[in-house]
Amino acid sequence: QVQVVESGGGLVQPGGSLRLSCSASGSFLSINAMGWYRQAPGNQRDLVARITSENRTLYADSAKGRFTISTDIAKNTVYLQMNSLKPEDTAAYYCNVDTTSRDTISRLTWGQGTQVTVSS
Repeated sequence: QVQVVESGGGLVQPGGSLRLSCSASGSFLSINAMGWYRQAPGNQRDLVARITSENRTLYADSAKGRFTISTDIAKNTVYLQMNSLKPEDTAAYYCNVDTTSRDTISRLTWGQGTQVTVSS
């Protein structure tokens, strides 16, 4: 079983910054990829940024140039540094972790989400 826990959300003014963290723990052999998604009320959950074990990154157009995804492999942790935040970035942010275990090549596990609100 894999546990995923996010932290770092909160209320920030437009133009401000936040850093989200997500840690994976439990029974797995390796992490294939970690990603951040967000979902605003009434909307679908969309990819924000993703990073693979080979350090390949993928960003949504809305995140390019403002957000940076990075990992601390030793801590099984992924970060999302968000700068120049806009009100439209307001959403619940979810972490997704793709792990390999002895009986599963790829298991996707979601965290419980952390709320980001950008407002003056």
